[in-house]
Amino acid sequence: MSVLPLVFTSGWASGINAYAVVLLLGLFGAAGFTDQVPESLQRTDVLVAAGVLFLCEAVADKIPYVDTAWDAVHTVVRPAAGAVVGALLAGQSGSLPDLAAGAVGGSTALASHAVKAGTRMAINTSPEPFTNVVVSSAEDLGVAALVTFAMFHPGAAAVIAAVLLAAGLALLVHLWTRIRRFLRRRAQRREEKRLAALERTGAPPGGPPGAGG
Repeated sequence: MSVLPLVFTSGWASGINAYAVVLLLGLFGAAGFTDQVPESLQRTDVLVAAGVLFLCEAVADKIPYVDTAWDAVHTVVRPAAGAVVGALLAGQSGSLPDLAAGAVGGSTALASHAVKAGTRMAINTSPEPFTNVVVSSAEDLGVAALVTFAMFHPGAAAVIAAVLLAAGLALLVHLWTRIRRFLRRRAQRREEKRLAALERTGAPPGGPPGAGG
């Protein structure tokens, strides 16, 4: 059976929470629920590291602005994780070339990461922190549910992941105006702080005295 549906689903999930994907796949493999998970993901050190990092993400991802910084750092981590997991799954099954599986997993993870990071930037334009907690918790539960479902019904899980990815990209386009407005406001606040600091020091806004002469 082709491993491509599982690669696609794990790629989508890696773009949301790569550590949860590694942890869940490793646990499913170690428990004997599937033979599609390579032994490298079932190692105790890998499971412990993934578990610790998952807990770190579970906290950071629910704090406004900290989540955006965390997403920025993981712009490389999540697609790389999606590519590696995809290649490992393909190598285990032998039904798909490792390079092709890595490309599918990595590109899917990059797309879902873009949706996650962009949506979170839009959410952070609101001062209240509760939306972050709700959205982050929903993402964690969604990843856990879909990866679990993919273990037993990979084709149906891949279809759900594709629908979620398409819907997320459409939502991101819709929210882009809010994101741009947020970035403009942040740049304006920085400029106001700069001008206020110059006023306190007595320097003209254009630069130090005599700079224009």
